[in-house]
Amino acid sequence: MRHASDTLLSTARSLAAAVLLALSLPTGAAPATAAPPADAACARPVYLTIDTGHMGVAPLVADVLARQGVKATFFLANERTQAVGPRPEGSTLDDAWSPWWRQLAAQGHDFGSHTWEHVVWRADEAGGFRVQPTAGPRNGQRLHMAPADYCEQLAQPARRFAQMTGQPMRAIFRAPGGKTSPALLAAAQSCGWTHVPWTPNGFLGDELASDRFPNARLLARALKNVREGDILLMHLGIWSRQDPWAPAVLEPLIVGLKAKGLCFATLRTHPQFARIGAAPR
Repeated sequence: MRHASDTLLSTARSLAAAVLLALSLPTGAAPATAAPPADAACARPVYLTIDTGHMGVAPLVADVLARQGVKATFFLANERTQAVGPRPEGSTLDDAWSPWWRQLAAQGHDFGSHTWEHVVWRADEAGGFRVQPTAGPRNGQRLHMAPADYCEQLAQPARRFAQMTGQPMRAIFRAPGGKTSPALLAAAQSCGWTHVPWTPNGFLGDELASDRFPNARLLARALKNVREGDILLMHLGIWSRQDPWAPAVLEPLIVGLKAKGLCFATLRTHPQFARIGAAPR
């Protein structure tokens, strides 16, 4: 029986070949092993950002990034994970995944917070916010959260990241689901955090239902729509998607965007987010 990772890699190669054919490039161009180092001069950048997920595809995603010489910005929450190779079911920031994050940090990727419990904002209310964690023991509960509590949600991944890697996280965050309000953003700013949304063309669709939005359709849409300066959004596995988007679409997308003259950079070089320093702890 073929391993699931073999099937995903085979799919990725097929999609990559289709992209190269459509762009009239030789198939030998796909590996792109001579890519520039992290955050080297990039004339027409796009910014790949990756939120945590079930991690079932995380090692394969890391392989694609390394092979293509692409550095990304990761946003970390302590979400539930699948069993992956020798790693048991657990959570994204547990000890089993610590060496994986340490390796990514050593490779020069960028990192921000996604809240500890993947806390989704639902509404503003007196003295704070109505929120719904989708990870941890309070998963699914509707809760009141004061601004100080939300700031603590942002800080916990930063502390854990520093513990795992010996490096500081930067004071950037992505609200789960991208759901925010002016009051929530002001509260985060007051304790030192800057929110990073994605751009409309950067929504890659990996969280959409695969029966209605198959990988080939999402790839074609991204190759058509992504423009210089876009912030792209993907995840390290989506529980509800039956045909995994990553890594099958990721490498063909990288190959195709490079062929259009675009290059990849982390948010360390983004005009709006480059000067943001270490996260408060």
